Amino acid sequence: MSFDPSGYLLGPDDGPDLWFLDTRMSVKAGADQTGGAFTLIEWSAPTGFGPPLHLHDHEDEAFYILDGEIAIDCGEHHWTAGPGDFAFLPRKIPHAFVVTGGPVRGLQLTTPSGFEQFIAEIGRPAERPGLPVPAPPDIPRLVEAGSRYGHRILGPPPAAPPTHG
Repeated sequence: MSFDPSGYLLGPDDGPDLWFLDTRMSVKAGADQTGGAFTLIEWSAPTGFGPPLHLHDHEDEAFYILDGEIAIDCGEHHWTAGPGDFAFLPRKIPHAFVVTGGPVRGLQLTTPSGFEQFIAEIGRPAERPGLPVPAPPDIPRLVEAGSRYGHRILGPPPAAPPTHG
């Protein structure tokens, strides 16, 4: 689908579904649909998933959590986000998260657009409903592709906070 200044509507099952790392990402809008303004993705991930510590040189990133819970590190901030919570992660600030109560499902907004191109290059079309089989990330591939998109890998994912009970 390309940019349509008169708008468009997608249903719940519309948009390309990609397996990216251990997540499922359904791209609802990207550069082609928004004229480069933003990317909007509905995503899900299993308990324990966390991307490597990284930063974006060119994009701001935000998460709105629909189901589940994540622990977020953003610079000096450490937050726990659950259903109805919104987190804004500005460009050029190191950040990462780990799913502490999952599976998690949320919306991810990046502005300007472009993140959808990165996940399409690293990920693959989802082969079935649900999440992919968990696998260790290919860090050299993430670093190489990330360098072209202004994403810098800085370290491992954060450790899951201890549970009490």
